[in-house]
Amino acid sequence: MNKLIEWKNRLKKGHMFSVICVLLIIITILIIIIYKKQREYRQASENNYNMAFYELVDYVQNVEAYLAKATISSTPENGAETLTHLWREANLAQSYLSRLPIESQELENTQKFLNQVSDYSYSLSRKNIYNEKLSDEDLKNLEDLHSYSTELKNTLNQLSEDLNSGRFKWDELTEKGTVAFAQQVDNISKESFSSLKENFNKYSGLIYDGAFSEHLTGVEKKGLTGEDIDEETAKQKAEEFIGKDKIKEINNLGLSEEGTIPAYDFSINNKEDENINIAISKKGGHIIFMNWNRDVKNEIISEEQVEQKSKEFLENKGFKNMQETYYLKQEGIATINYAYSQDGVIMYPDLIKVKVALDDGEILGIETTGYLNNHTIRDITKVKITKEEAKKNLNKNLNIQSEKFAVIPTEWKDEILCYEFKGKVEEREFLIYINAENGREEDILIITNTPNGTLTM
Repeated sequence: MNKLIEWKNRLKKGHMFSVICVLLIIITILIIIIYKKQREYRQASENNYNMAFYELVDYVQNVEAYLAKATISSTPENGAETLTHLWREANLAQSYLSRLPIESQELENTQKFLNQVSDYSYSLSRKNIYNEKLSDEDLKNLEDLHSYSTELKNTLNQLSEDLNSGRFKWDELTEKGTVAFAQQVDNISKESFSSLKENFNKYSGLIYDGAFSEHLTGVEKKGLTGEDIDEETAKQKAEEFIGKDKIKEINNLGLSEEGTIPAYDFSINNKEDENINIAISKKGGHIIFMNWNRDVKNEIISEEQVEQKSKEFLENKGFKNMQETYYLKQEGIATINYAYSQDGVIMYPDLIKVKVALDDGEILGIETTGYLNNHTIRDITKVKITKEEAKKNLNKNLNIQSEKFAVIPTEWKDEILCYEFKGKVEEREFLIYINAENGREEDILIITNTPNGTLTM
């Protein structure tokens, strides 16, 4: 009997040993598979980063070439074509630059440079399209931009050589971040990046007369009034905005300076343990955004009730004379775009978005970046053509439904006072904007009415 028991115990131990061996084998295989997958993923990432970098190099070379051509173009027709190509190449260069795993001041400045080249070339191309020659100042600005683009091209070519020689790898940058990049720049491209930074500093001080001027690219936040506040004051403003009686807990997330407006961020738990995120501007203590994610299972209230509740909310929070522009409904939430109205003229740059729950009309969100960036009192007296003269530039088949004044933002961060004509051609609705000073057709939007709201494109 004892021998039988002993035999059974040995059998159990042997079985357990077999199970453990099988498990170890399975774990070893899984580790090998995971390691192989990670290597494949790193290789794929490396390939993608290489592709993005070499595309960036090509497009920056094209930017430099088109800037050179633009400085010697003698006719508006040729100039418009060259500047349009320049605008496209600068946009594509920005796109590929944004795909690289690099965070450094020099490349942030490069992103800004490419963005400004894009904006400036677009504005000058429109000048040429209207058969205007570029001024001496325009050409001087292009020459300055070309000089910087040459430095940028040379720097990227140096980095390309370093990449080809294996002196740095993208996966090291993604693992170690900016510190690793800075160390590698010190080791392999210090001279090039020092040159790039020095030239950018020279470039960024240029003052352009027109759409590319520094006062627009380093634009003053016109609606961001008041003095700087500290975190505790910002916390009090966040509590006041939400309502202290609704708050269970509020957590400070610190000062964020990465966006266009430095802000104190807070995470709030309300009495129902739902999360609300809110940002208060460092300057002036203005609300930048508030977002409350909660489930909305029923759509009960009407569009008219939504408009009424959102308008009352804006007025109670100090945003007066706001007019609804567009409306979108998704998953039980209505998002309404409001623009400031000055003496009946719609100011589209002064945009505020409001989110409303369709079950009870509760305000679930607000975003005021457009308003804080742009809100100011405008001079709306610069009307040099009549409404009837503006209509002469409309398509003869347009059946006009409404007409009014509006200020619209441009691609190059300027503003234009326009006549806004809403109308139909056959069954398609359009918004056409005619410059109130010179009669130019500035923009055309297609209106799309859907069951969920009104969209423009």
